[in-house]
Amino acid sequence: MRYAFPVDVDEAADGVTALCPDVPEMVTGGATRGEALERAADALVTALSLYVEDGRPVPRPSAAHGRPVVSVTVLEAAKLALHDAMLAAGLSNVELGRKLGLDEKSVRRLRDPLHRSHIGAVEAALRALGKRVEVSVREAA
Repeated sequence: MRYAFPVDVDEAADGVTALCPDVPEMVTGGATRGEALERAADALVTALSLYVEDGRPVPRPSAAHGRPVVSVTVLEAAKLALHDAMLAAGLSNVELGRKLGLDEKSVRRLRDPLHRSHIGAVEAALRALGKRVEVSVREAA
C-alpha cells in the first residue's frame, strides 16, 4: 500500500490550514501554503501513530483529485504495513516476538512509526508475515 494521503488546504488571512479527510486526526498549519504542507508530513505520521497505538487499521488514502498529497517516509510506511499485516493475521506483539526471537517491547517499537528503527528489522518482521517491501523512486513534483 502507498501511504500517501491527499490534503485539503484552507488559506485565510491569518494563516493556512492543512487537513486530511482520510485521517481526521491530522490537522496542521503555517503562515504559508508551503509551510503548512511541509508540516503536514509530521502531522500525518503523528496522527497515524494513534491508529497503531489504539490497535486500529490504518485508513486507506482516497484519490487526490488534484489536491496536494502528503506521504510518510519509507521506514514509517514499512512500520504501518507491519501494523496492518499483524492486525490482518490476528497476531499479537508477543506472538510475532516469538517468531523473531524478540520481546514484546521490541516488536511494539517496530510497529511504532514515531520510534527510530532499522529498516532491516522491520523488513524481517514483514517477511515473517509473508510480506515484502518494495520501494519505487519517481521524479519529484
